Amino acid sequence: MAAIELKGVSKVFRLGRQRSVVALSAMDLTVAEGEFVALLGPSGCGKSTILHLVAGLDEPSTGTVLVDGLPPRELQRRHELGIAFQEHALLPWRTVEGNLELPFQIAGRAPDRGRISGLIDLVGLKGFEAARPSQLSGGMRQRASIARALCLDPKLLLLDEPFGALDAVTRRAMNLELQRIWQQSRITTILVTHTVEEAIFLADRVLVMSGRPGRVVRELRVPFARPRTVETTRLEEFHRLVDDLTGSLEPMESAGAGPAEGIEP
Repeated sequence: MAAIELKGVSKVFRLGRQRSVVALSAMDLTVAEGEFVALLGPSGCGKSTILHLVAGLDEPSTGTVLVDGLPPRELQRRHELGIAFQEHALLPWRTVEGNLELPFQIAGRAPDRGRISGLIDLVGLKGFEAARPSQLSGGMRQRASIARALCLDPKLLLLDEPFGALDAVTRRAMNLELQRIWQQSRITTILVTHTVEEAIFLADRVLVMSGRPGRVVRELRVPFARPRTVETTRLEEFHRLVDDLTGSLEPMESAGAGPAEGIEP
């Protein structure tokens, strides 16, 4: 059974009484268990919409979304979905450890101290357990956010531009860090990103989406073995794939510009 299945999914957002935006149209998508998939596409093409549908934060207008053969809200109810967004959303008055306690408390469980300690160590924040978000760098806050998403040992990890606000050097370091974390957990993961290099470096498979209404127009199975290193990004084949996918995206930038351009549903 596939870990994630979207069948004939469309999503329409109403803008007032007489206007609407079709974010997704007849979208089909399958993600295998343990697979890391990256979504690329112009702004407003529905990449984040897919994540919201898979997370059970929204419902499709038509079609079916299943996670492990179940409606996403069933996994949401069981607290089996992990989500991290561009904004870390850590509670500023809580420490790193306190923020990692939160998923357990929301689920009505006693915080698992061993699990929390192990995740803090996994994301390289050992020694910062008592630090508050304001005392951490941007990269460290995102590490804490990813650790929090993994607290309840979810079946699925959804990442929506988690490193989009970071500088280039920190972002590259976080790509290496995320790869290391993923290789230890092998959790089914969907990453939304605007960065072609990031998608190719991290994913098993890269899906390129069209401008609105979004649909998959190209698929790339990444040929590089894991673990990938900085040297991987210097390979001629890596740069060829980056140029190739970038070329696939360029024509869609203008095509994706339409009514309600500011919406990335």
